[in-house]
This record gives sequence, structure tokens and C-alpha cells, in this order.
Amino acid sequence: MNINLQNASLLISAGQAAQFPRRAIPQAALVGRSNVGKSSLVNTLLGRKSLARVSGSPGKTVTVNFYDVDGKLFLVDLPGYGFAKRPPAEKAAWSALTDGYFTANPNIDLLKLVIQLVDARVGATKDDLVMLDFLRQSGLPFIVVATKSDKLSKTALSAALEEIRKTAALDESVPLIAFSSETRDGKQTLWNEILARTSLL
Repeated sequence: MNINLQNASLLISAGQAAQFPRRAIPQAALVGRSNVGKSSLVNTLLGRKSLARVSGSPGKTVTVNFYDVDGKLFLVDLPGYGFAKRPPAEKAAWSALTDGYFTANPNIDLLKLVIQLVDARVGATKDDLVMLDFLRQSGLPFIVVATKSDKLSKTALSAALEEIRKTAALDESVPLIAFSSETRDGKQTLWNEILARTSLL
């Protein structure tokens, strides 16, 4: 692995597109509904307990968080979507910020991978499907990660993965990775995908 995961830090929590960093290094972005486990996944990937704040209240991430990994990669955590209890104005602001990442990102050409997170227990929601449709239409490279896989038995997880692939109409060429922040299952597989896509292997 041509990258030092110990040398990672939160560079900026951007509340508007103008704050997105302009350093020309590859980016891998995380998208998913609120409470799908994005912050826990970031902490697990980077071997930290609290680099990314894990909130007890879903939908608290209202910024685009850029994590600088060894000066060679930006791991980008986008605001969660689909949390119904937030006021419409807040949800609109989050949507605009996420849209801004894809449309006003000065280094969008360096976005090498979008990691779509889906809760293994819930499956692909309507909001997940909308996001996946956007990724397909935009031509952005993406993979799907089924989080909280430790909450299911092996048999149930296998069935859940099959259902996610079917519901999301995922081609067999699209990796679908079972991931657990508790057991770290899927961590190395996910890193292999990220590093391969960003030419950092």
C-alpha cells in the first residue's frame, strides 16, 4: 500500500462550494442516507476512533468533510440524505451542498470513485436508488458498500446482498462490498478498491 493511513486528518468541513480544496490529488467520495454509518466507516478505514464524529442524531453532518490521507488522497464525506425529520429548508441546503460537490468542485476530474453506502439491514431505499441513478447518468465511477453487515447472520447477509444488487439493478461489474465497522470485515477489500481506482496501490 503506497499510502500511510496513520498520516490522516480532517482538512476542512466545507459549508459551501467555494471552500472545497483545490489541491490536485485524487478524491474518493462517500454518499448515503443519514445514519447509514459513513462516519464510522471513515474512522474504521483510517484506523481512528473519533476522527469523524459519529452522531447519535442522524443528519447532523451538514458539511462536506475532506479528510487528507497522507497528502495523496482526499476521502470526502458528503452530507447524509433521506432523514425525514429535518426541516425542508435544511434538507434543501444539504441537497444544494451535495449537488455543489458534483457540479462546482474545481477538481471534479480527480473524483476517481464514489462509494455508495447502503444499510445491509434496510436495503436500497428510494433515496439510494435516486442517488445511484444520478451516478449512472453522470458517468461517475462508483461501487456499493453494504454497511452494518455484522448485524446479520451469514445467510441473511447473503440474501440481503442479493436483494440490494437486484433492487439497485447493479451490474455484476459493480463491486458490492459487505462492511462492518464493528468487526472491520470488508475494510481491506474497500481499501483495495479505493487504491486501485486512485492509482495508489
